[in-house]
Amino acid sequence: MPETTPQPPPNEPWENGWTPDTSRAPGTRRLWLAGGMAVATIITCVTWIAVMDNGPNASTDAAKNPSPTAGSTVPGLISYATPPTNGATDPPSGKSGLSSGETDASPTPLGNGSPSAAHTPKPTKSPASHASSPGKPKPSATYRSLRSVNYPDRYWHVSGDFVKLDPLGGSESRQDSTFKQVKGLANSSCYSFVTHDGKYLRHRNFLLRDEPNDGSPLFRQDATFCPRGSAYPGAVMLESINYPGRFLRHQNFQLKLDPFQNSSQYLADSAFRLVGGVA
Repeated sequence: MPETTPQPPPNEPWENGWTPDTSRAPGTRRLWLAGGMAVATIITCVTWIAVMDNGPNASTDAAKNPSPTAGSTVPGLISYATPPTNGATDPPSGKSGLSSGETDASPTPLGNGSPSAAHTPKPTKSPASHASSPGKPKPSATYRSLRSVNYPDRYWHVSGDFVKLDPLGGSESRQDSTFKQVKGLANSSCYSFVTHDGKYLRHRNFLLRDEPNDGSPLFRQDATFCPRGSAYPGAVMLESINYPGRFLRHQNFQLKLDPFQNSSQYLADSAFRLVGGVA
């Protein structure tokens, strides 16, 4: 019979002189296989994500949206839908965003195709139709009395042909101390004052008096006074439009046009409060 070389038992190498291979750590081949599989899995996942993100529409989307906008999201991230605005923004606070006279040009259709009554634009009326509408009260005129600051019991008062600073008296005196305030004859941003019998207050020789309007440019300027700030709260100074720098003031209770003076007496004499008519 042929001779056979005895093999050492697998579990007892040290008893028979056989030594195990110690050139590599146990299980190294398994570690290499596991690492290779992990790398392959990662590469596969990355490749799949890249394919999904760069599909056939990627070039078209990139051309349309070269950079993310304020409302866009990055692909692959979860986004939450925002409520639709129908292309409109919130109107500014206070008045409506539409200017006066504008109407909704696109009413919302109902299911049957007819426009909604709530959105149907209403026809606007012209100013002429408002003015001609019967029974509508006309705006009331503004009646004023002018009270002195340093003599609060005295008011402008037509006495004879001049305007003076007098205390209030009977009904006739109160009527002569009440004037209709209108837009300035020479400047609509200033004031003119009309007496109860239709005359205007104007200055002549720098004294304030009442005279009928003769329609001349000089009369319109003499009867126009522009309100200016006063040193006293709630009071105004009235400057002549054709004599800038001259203001109406009282002196010896006579209303006159006097050049401005930076003195406490002048500031008090030229300050008046426009109050409601006393008549």
